[in-house]
Amino acid sequence: MTFSGGKWDTFRMVGHPGCAILPAALMAAEATRCSGREFLTGVVAGYEVMERLAADFVPTILARGFHAGSLFSIFGAATAIAKIMGLKEDQVHGTLAQCVNLAAANLEGGRSGGRSVREGAAVRNALLAVGLARQGIPGGETVFEGEAGFYFAYAGNKEGRLTHSFTGQLTADFAAITQGLGERWVFLETIYRIYSTPGYNIGHVDVTAALCKRDNIRPEQVERVECVVNWLETQYPSPAFPSLRTDLKPGPEQPHYYAAYAILTGSFPISKNVQQKVGEPDPAGIDEMMQRVRVIPSHTHPLFAPRVTIYTRDGVAHTLESDKREFIFTFDELAQRLSPIADVVPIGKKQYAELVSECRQIDQAKDIGRLIALTCPSPS
Repeated sequence: MTFSGGKWDTFRMVGHPGCAILPAALMAAEATRCSGREFLTGVVAGYEVMERLAADFVPTILARGFHAGSLFSIFGAATAIAKIMGLKEDQVHGTLAQCVNLAAANLEGGRSGGRSVREGAAVRNALLAVGLARQGIPGGETVFEGEAGFYFAYAGNKEGRLTHSFTGQLTADFAAITQGLGERWVFLETIYRIYSTPGYNIGHVDVTAALCKRDNIRPEQVERVECVVNWLETQYPSPAFPSLRTDLKPGPEQPHYYAAYAILTGSFPISKNVQQKVGEPDPAGIDEMMQRVRVIPSHTHPLFAPRVTIYTRDGVAHTLESDKREFIFTFDELAQRLSPIADVVPIGKKQYAELVSECRQIDQAKDIGRLIALTCPSPS
């Protein structure tokens, strides 16, 4: 349950829904032997519920000392389980209400040298919430919006006032949480973490690489680089309690490094993890190129959508801004980009290829069992 093998997606900077939702959904699917379509429906429901509840409130909750990603994960995991297990309407209501009683997460441990299970604990508590609801135990009618409800406790008020916001808007409309259900999909705003690095670094690879390709910019032509980003992604996890600044000094695992890497190589290796010190060696000149990159915080710029300007030695400024489509892939595109993983996964190349094929048609699968089996190494 702990991170489901890694944080492979990002929502509003600190949310990693897949860490909680996927292990919870796989557990429920294995228990019920549900179809692939039922499994996918549960996963999507989990993402949608979690992200609708969290969307506008993440920065404010972070500024109050709570880890918003872990805090909201329980709702996604519990929704996925409840949907796959076929709970009735009142039981789903009870599940979400019990989640309010069981939700928890704090920032201080990580800031002071500690570690926590975070999403793993959220999944465990989600199972308890579902179990209580299946027994018909009520969780309350106004646990989210009430006088002493979830949003009052974690956001500081029940009127939707925000102290921090990714967009600059300092009010949130509670009605928007359920508005357009089944028509407007918030889960489509989830960012897939194609590279093994924090979400605020990813756009710097593809946008910078695309700019160099578009304008045929070679590394030796680069004089300096400016990357304009949302200010909140430069003070992680919150400007109220910053444990990391990404705009002050270039270094590995900083946007400067990933922009420089893209200039030098035109991409970034899928199998490279800087933090874990695995994968390909850095290209020659990376340290010098990093020093040419400047990260500029902006209170009005969109989250995870850097605007990159490369100033070349001939005095020309070349600019490209993310439209976030660099995070969108077809199934075939994603399979192709992830193909280098086949060389390093413990299930081996052949079984990895079978796993990809099974995922390709999972919505047609009558039973989820084969998908689950293919994620486990075969006995030697």
